[in-house]
Amino acid sequence: MLDQMSNNHAGPAIEARDVAKRYGDVTALGGVDLSVPTGTVLGLLGPNGAGKTTMVRVLTTTLIPDSGTATVLGHDVATHPDEVRKVIGLAGQYAAVDELLTGQENLEMMGRLAHLSAKVVAQRATELLDQFDLADAGGRPAKTYSGGMRRRLDLAAALVHRPPVLFLDEPTTGLDPKSRSDLWEVIRRLVADGTTLLLTTQYLEEADLLANEIVVIDHGRAIARGTSAELKRELGATVLEVSFDSDDLAARALGALGAVTAAEGAPELVDLTVRVATTEGPTTAMSVLRTLDAEGIAVAGLALREPSLDDVFLSLTGHRAEDDSQAADPGAETATPSPQRSTRGTP
Repeated sequence: MLDQMSNNHAGPAIEARDVAKRYGDVTALGGVDLSVPTGTVLGLLGPNGAGKTTMVRVLTTTLIPDSGTATVLGHDVATHPDEVRKVIGLAGQYAAVDELLTGQENLEMMGRLAHLSAKVVAQRATELLDQFDLADAGGRPAKTYSGGMRRRLDLAAALVHRPPVLFLDEPTTGLDPKSRSDLWEVIRRLVADGTTLLLTTQYLEEADLLANEIVVIDHGRAIARGTSAELKRELGATVLEVSFDSDDLAARALGALGAVTAAEGAPELVDLTVRVATTEGPTTAMSVLRTLDAEGIAVAGLALREPSLDDVFLSLTGHRAEDDSQAADPGAETATPSPQRSTRGTP
């Protein structure tokens, strides 16, 4: 039934036009446009407070926008929220599972809320536990699960009713590298099976690995969009990194190199490394070394590399995606597990 809904819709699976949301004097979304073709992954990339969670809450019908329009498989999120909820799944930053129930019971509960038959619910729960490598733990209470296991169970619960469109709101936040990698593999399999996915993240590596297209959002506005390769190409430079053995040397080097690299951009100091984007990598490197030698500043290491999404984000916004100094996304502050869970096929 849901697969037919997905196949019968000719336009983008997810579409938003000039979506805005304000909380008093705070603009959480300042007129955002999104378009996600069926069967692809859109990475919504930005730091804490950028507006990512607010956008997800609008698209999953738990928040009404002040202006603009948004549709999922052709259903308007404001005027036909029940139809939207039937075709989407949502897993948020925190695993919304009942710790007192077993993994099997959590999935069966979600199936019953989606009005699936008892036979289908039991079969689907067993399939998902196996798919998410939780079969051996299916009979244990969720409170005994590790963080990575709970996150996989939460994602499995979002898929009980086979939604063709899935929203993942920073699904790997707080996970260790192994659990994050495991969840990435699960996401790849879902997309390979035809699921359309909107993924919010502040992890640049995550967007780079998983997304067909990336929209960079900052202070509630989309400031860039394209594939990972396109965004990196826009920077049009290699990155020169010069490392030092002490804070004093690094600080002195930052001051000394300002004039050398002024034509291409201001150098940036990260820990004990000075970084600068340059279109003339070898030439700039030689100028940097000569300047530092003349100033008596010893270099611990030097490297030239291709730009990363981190470099792109810094170039676009003036700060890194991991910078948490901004005010939190109001949409994230007011989000609760209950309304998120209600979007999983519950009319």
